Amino acid sequence: MLQRFFILCSGADSHLLESCSQGEKTKYVGIGATVFFTAIMAFLASAYALFTVFDSVYPAIAFGTVWALLIFNLDRFIVSTIRKRDHLGQEFLQASPRIILAMIIAIVISKPLEIKIFEKEINTVLLKERNAMAIANKNQVTNYFKGDVTKNQSEIDSIKSSIKAKEKQVADLYQAYITEAEGTTGTKKMGKGPIYKEKREAHDLAKRQLDSLKANSAKTIAEKEAKAKTLQADLDKKVADTKPIIDNFDGLMARINALGKLPWLPSFFIMLLFLAIETSPIIAKMMAPKGEYDFKLEDNETALKTHIEQNNHQRKLQKETDAEIYNRVYADIREEKELFDYKRKRAKELLEMQADAYLEKQKNVI
Repeated sequence: MLQRFFILCSGADSHLLESCSQGEKTKYVGIGATVFFTAIMAFLASAYALFTVFDSVYPAIAFGTVWALLIFNLDRFIVSTIRKRDHLGQEFLQASPRIILAMIIAIVISKPLEIKIFEKEINTVLLKERNAMAIANKNQVTNYFKGDVTKNQSEIDSIKSSIKAKEKQVADLYQAYITEAEGTTGTKKMGKGPIYKEKREAHDLAKRQLDSLKANSAKTIAEKEAKAKTLQADLDKKVADTKPIIDNFDGLMARINALGKLPWLPSFFIMLLFLAIETSPIIAKMMAPKGEYDFKLEDNETALKTHIEQNNHQRKLQKETDAEIYNRVYADIREEKELFDYKRKRAKELLEMQADAYLEKQKNVI
């Protein structure tokens, strides 16, 4: 049962192969097994690749099955259409398009499995890329809000600077009238004279102005600080909204690019392994000597080709013979006087009928 299945996978004529030796059957069983297991590898590779895209098992299995059947059919077609020739160069020339197709299939099959084999290393590369993207995204969002944040903070700093300048002025005026009263500065006279009163009045005026400035600025500063908190909240929200996009940077293309950033030699050898698996049925069939099955298949094809050529030749001769016979028959008829008289009589009747019909038509017109 298993032998018949693998022979079916090889694309060989099972009825013709039944009449061959066991060694010939074993050769095609091996070719069919290679084709079958290549399709299994194609299923695993495509199913994993689609799982990384959809994050769902059922679409991955469905597409993997379709892809495996496609690869199975292509491999079976490639192997079954190669015919043994008398020279290896002719066989290679015949098989070269199929070898190129097999190489393409091998590369397509190997890439998703390489991604799975080097999954941990790829995750490390993706983590670094996601961190870099997160930092770049935060800087970009910060730059987007930077103008409003800077303007708002500068307005707060300007108001606070005005308050500090006024506080310094009040402190200086306070020191001036105190030292005036002590007699250490100004008029150098101890006591509360006219100069002291002037300085005291200047200090009280500046103190009232400071209190008024603080009262008026408190509301503005509170509004500016609330706006600063709102801007910071908007910035944090923008960063938080884009974080899931960065965290989901884990698709098939991202993993393929990450695989390209790893050392190429291990990946290259895995691809060579699949290339050897994919091309092994073709290479084995090319390198194997012409066997019993090949001779019988060639005999059947040659017999069919000869039979068709004979049929075509017979049809051509039949056509030429029939044409010659009919030429001779009509040549003999052409010399018959009775036939000539009969045709002349019928033609005369036809002309008379046409003349009568034309005459009747003219009468109706008149």
